[in-house]
Parts: sequence; C-alpha cells; structure tokens
Amino acid sequence: MTGDATRTEALGRPLPGRKPTEPGTEPGTEPGADGPGPDGNGRAPAPPAGPDGKAGRGSGERRRGRRDRKAAFAVAAIAAAGVATAAALGVGGGSGGGKSASALPPKTTEVTRQTLKDGQTEDGELGFGPSTTATNRLPGTITHLPESGDRITRGKELFEVDGKPVSLMYGSRPAYRDLRSGMEGHDVLQLERNLRALGYDGFTVDDEYTADTADAVEEWQDDLGLAETGTVPLGQVVFAPGAVRVESLAAGEGDPTGPGRKVLTYTGTEKAVTVKLDAADQRLAKKGAEVSMELPDNSTVKGRVSKVSTVIEPGEQGEDPTTKVEVVIDLKGAKAQKTADDYALASVDVTFTAGTRKDVLTVPVTALLALREGGFGVEVVKGGTSSYVPVETGLFADGRVEVSGNGLTEGTLVGVPK
Repeated sequence: MTGDATRTEALGRPLPGRKPTEPGTEPGTEPGADGPGPDGNGRAPAPPAGPDGKAGRGSGERRRGRRDRKAAFAVAAIAAAGVATAAALGVGGGSGGGKSASALPPKTTEVTRQTLKDGQTEDGELGFGPSTTATNRLPGTITHLPESGDRITRGKELFEVDGKPVSLMYGSRPAYRDLRSGMEGHDVLQLERNLRALGYDGFTVDDEYTADTADAVEEWQDDLGLAETGTVPLGQVVFAPGAVRVESLAAGEGDPTGPGRKVLTYTGTEKAVTVKLDAADQRLAKKGAEVSMELPDNSTVKGRVSKVSTVIEPGEQGEDPTTKVEVVIDLKGAKAQKTADDYALASVDVTFTAGTRKDVLTVPVTALLALREGGFGVEVVKGGTSSYVPVETGLFADGRVEVSGNGLTEGTLVGVPK
C-alpha cells in the first residue's frame, strides 16, 4: 500500500510523517517533501517531558491544575492537526495493506483495556463558601450587631434597629413585602414553616396567611417584645437557606440606617470549598457531581458540587472584565468537616471528573494517525508487516484515547514514535 502518514502528538503537534514503502524499498528514500525525520526513520523525537511531580504552592510555581488543563484541548488540537496534514493512506476497506519489516514503526505498544477518566485539577479556597450581604429595610439606628464569626440560628437576632430585633429565619426566597392576613405565596409558606419549627401552632402550614397565622405571629411578636400587630413588616425578618456565620460588618452600632443600607455579610456555618473556573472549563461544573480535594496536609476528602454560578470579575489596569464559573463544593460527611476544621482558610487542590468510560480499549494519543479522508487510524503491527486501521475515537484522558476499529482487541500491537 502506498501513501503518506502523519502521526499526531497528544497536544496536537504534528510530527513529520513518513511515506509507507513498498516491499524492497528502503525507508527514507522516497522523493518529495515527506522525507525522513530528524531521527532518520521518518519520526521526529518526542519533545522533552515537563517536570514530574506535584507543583508547588508558591506564587512563582505552576500549580498542577494549570498543567492538567492542557489535556482538555486534546480533541480540538488533534482534529485541527488532522485536517491540516491529512495523510494519503489509501486505507480501502478499513484494513490497510501489509508493509515490509524494514518499514515497521520504531516502537510499538499494546492496545489496553481500562477505565478512562476525564479529570482536571484546579485551585480552590477552603473556607465557608461565598458570602451574602444582609441589607436593612427599616429606618432608624443600628443599636446592636453581632461579632464576626458569630453563628446565628433560626429565630435568633441577626442585628437590631431602634432596639427591635431583626430575626433570622430559614428559606430560599428573600423577603420582599409585608406579610398580613389574606396574602398567599411561597414567602407565606416559609414564614409558617419557621413559626412551626419555633414551636408556634394553631395554624395550617401552607401558602395562605389566615387569621390563625396572624394569631401565631402575634404570639411570636409578644415573645420578642415587638408590637403585637399580627403583620410582619418588610425588614423584621431576614431569610437565609440555613444557619449563618457572620463574615464581616458593614455598619457600626449607632450608625443611622435605612432601606437598602448594608449591615453585614454572612456565610454558611459548614466548611466549603470555592473554585473559580475559566468559562472554557464549564463542563466540569455539574451540580451534584462528586469531587476529590487534597488538603494542605496531603489528606484527601470527598465533596459534592452544591452550587454553580457565573460571575464577572472586573479587569485590572484597563483590562476587560473576565467571565468565571464559580463552583461551591460541600464537604461530604462529618469526618470531612472535622478534618477541614483544622484550617480557618486554606488553598486546596480540587480534582473534577467530567467524564468516565469503563472497560474500553485505549491507545496512547501519539499512536493516532491523521487520515486524508478524515478521521484517525492506527498502525497495527503483526509479525513482520503492518497495516493502517481506521478507528473511532472516544474519550481523551491522561495521554490516552478510547478507540474502536476493525480487528482491534486487547493486546494488539500498534506503532508509536520513539
């Protein structure tokens, strides 16, 4: 069989190809542009390998996540190289033709069966997750504030205006209106759930604010020393998903305040990890996905992605803003939380898995050959001859690629560069 072949490296750099020879023809003597490579056999030496081992955490060193990101571009880079240097292999019928032993590849490797994982490691910050700002909705003066680090639970005072407590209640929807008899909605349901959890009864927990609800509210107001109106004015309650930890204060006791004035910021009470991904890596950010995290003491804990959001980071010194994907990861289980409690704030390595393929045939990415008619193939070596076999590629990970093709089985020998 005659034609040209171009072998492609893992990151899409095309290696100089060599033209398959007919029996009795010496390799490297074919006329034309596709002459022998620098090593004399038509294959260029592989580029020097990068430093092995885990990258340091210093500001002048590259972290492991930066190196691993290169693998994410393997598919696009290889495809681009294949289009640019498509080889005239003439692989009719999908099996290719035999070739004399003198033209065999300089090195071979076996097709292996394994599980491939598309993983990537990124820098994360261990803390309590992103912070939220608590904004006052009442006119008056700030008369009491918590301290940074305080933990506030359901029904407790978050801050105080004119001597009246602003209470924390649990719920996903922020307060946006006064609540009174005759109203309906999810915010009514949130209020009633909290009243019941605080021990008040005599009403049905639903989304209707009835006279019975108003009676329970009056009882709650009496316990807090508030006017017993049966109506909850906007600003008397702050809803948060759960218990909160005060992160910082944005006001001081004695400061005048009013609707829209920032009072404090808060986070959740359990340790969490925050990662900011480039927009191109959004495939990694799947809510509910499990991740692995390496702490500063080299211990490993598991986590689960709990929140994914897009944030815009302002540019510095005239640069354009950048879009980031902010990922919040909850630590799984009491053991992980206890391990993380040893660190107030810390940098951690977070390993995401975007895809997994179990029990598939794989070859090194460097074994792929770009075909003139499109797609990829491998050079199968058997005895003293070799042939080109078109393959379908699947998942790329860790320098290997999932392949399937006519006659490919575990243990099949394929050609690779030196």
